[in-house]
Amino acid sequence: MWLLLLLLTLSIITYILIKRTVTSVTHTPAWLLWLVVMTPPIAWTVWYMVMDEEKSIPLVWIILPLFICFITYGWLISIGRILTKNQDSQNYSLFPNLEKKIKTLENPVFIRPITATEEQSLRNCFPWGVYYLQNLDYRPQAILCRGKLRIAPEKAYQSIKTNIERVFGDRFLILFQESLQGQPFFALVANPWAKSQQKEPEQPTTRPLFALGLLLLTLLTTTIIGTEIAGISVEQWQENLRLLLNGLPYSLGVIIILGIHELSHYLTAIRYKVITTLPYFIPIPFFLGTFGAFIQIKSPIPHRQALFDVGIAGPLGGFMVTVPILLWGLSLSKVVPLVEESNLLSLQAFDPRGSFLFAIFAKLVFGSSFIAEKAIHLHPLAIAGYVGLIITALNLMPVGQLDGGHIVHGMFGQRAAIIIGQFTRLFVLALGIIRQEFLLWAILLFFMPTSEQTALNDVTELDDRRDILGLFSLALLIMILLPLPGTLAQWLNL
Repeated sequence: MWLLLLLLTLSIITYILIKRTVTSVTHTPAWLLWLVVMTPPIAWTVWYMVMDEEKSIPLVWIILPLFICFITYGWLISIGRILTKNQDSQNYSLFPNLEKKIKTLENPVFIRPITATEEQSLRNCFPWGVYYLQNLDYRPQAILCRGKLRIAPEKAYQSIKTNIERVFGDRFLILFQESLQGQPFFALVANPWAKSQQKEPEQPTTRPLFALGLLLLTLLTTTIIGTEIAGISVEQWQENLRLLLNGLPYSLGVIIILGIHELSHYLTAIRYKVITTLPYFIPIPFFLGTFGAFIQIKSPIPHRQALFDVGIAGPLGGFMVTVPILLWGLSLSKVVPLVEESNLLSLQAFDPRGSFLFAIFAKLVFGSSFIAEKAIHLHPLAIAGYVGLIITALNLMPVGQLDGGHIVHGMFGQRAAIIIGQFTRLFVLALGIIRQEFLLWAILLFFMPTSEQTALNDVTELDDRRDILGLFSLALLIMILLPLPGTLAQWLNL
């Protein structure tokens, strides 16, 4: 039964991810992409349902479906691609959210041909000492302005942007990108937010009553799950509703962690004047009681610094509240004998050694009472803290549209971020083969788009302080994921 629930959970998460990401860049139906993505886990579920669950699934049964479906998935996306790729490999990709905005307009937004006079005015917007313009390349959805950068990227972008806005007003969005050869270029894209393009009043991005309703529903579903975690059956709490109060430690812990995570994203986005929705929680009546929470960014990110800050704010904010919740929950937990089934999924006899950071926290709380051959019976509040660690780690994965993808994009640029994302996928897949609890992560990462929302100014690099903070976030990811080293375990008597 638990296998079917896990498969259903994965199915819903996968479909949501596909609808929110991939469908913006391809005409291929979402249901078809979802079917391809879900084929490997369906095959693995069938194996475990037909065969004995104690029997390990063959390696070929893991690798072969993944390989075939990964190739098929990429092929389906490519044949339904909306944007025409340039053969000279110049990367001037538009924002996924911008493409969605274009599709919602009555008429698609394409670049209106500019006159010879306007072209000369455009060329005059590029001073020789700032950016030496060499040629203009007209595309259906962009005008590419290629040349040589003469001054610091940030100063060049501000100068060119000011000049173009003075001549053309809000007619264009001005992108500053790097080609695959590392050459900075400008791209002018028709601005769907321009006053001349507005056909209808803008729909409100903040729906407080809707957000509040989802929050209350999520509070209910997580409380029900928390009650079951506390060892109270459905029949018991249905007879006495007061027993639902036993689910509040888990429920409130999870809600606070998710809420702080998304509020950190939201407030940072508002700081940079990026249009975004309020945080929306996703309630479900099983599994964790929630699929998490999210915000939707509705306007372009101005620069890589903003992309980095918005990306890292959520994991760091969530982690800062996860630590005290986890430590408090561990103080309410009990040390129990380590049994053969003890692992990262066994909450009655939890073995924290599978996570370096969790093992350190456990040792800090229990001290000499937590030694080798011991495990932990987690209190519901500690389980909420554990969920917080998992949420932090998953979001810090440096892949695509995850927060970690935004972080490495801000640190190293879009091209390097794509390469890092590919290596991360392979690493998590190898980890999933060794430790099956990471197999679900590997599936999600493999079918997540490698590219993600770019910034208007995607050339200017971060300062040293943010680079250090980004490296810390990656180190935090490693400390959560990797097990406690054997030498340190012996030193700590674990």
